[in-house]
Amino acid sequence: MKISIRYFASVREALAKSSESVETNAETLAVLRDELIARGAPYAEALARGKAVRMALDQVMSAESARLVDGAEVAFFPPVTGG
Repeated sequence: MKISIRYFASVREALAKSSESVETNAETLAVLRDELIARGAPYAEALARGKAVRMALDQVMSAESARLVDGAEVAFFPPVTGG
């Protein structure tokens, strides 16, 4: 399936891109994240397990268990803090 991915804030800076389209067989956000990490640097550092990274699926905050569908839009971004 083909999905679009958007990157925000420090994730975007680390990857030096704000978006891309990918072909994937990933069924969930967790598997997609692992596929991206497997690309190696800089994805491995920006999306590393244990690193606080939030995800959204079709503009809704989602758990890693959320299921992907063809044409979905996924976003990766760091947690937002305020003061």
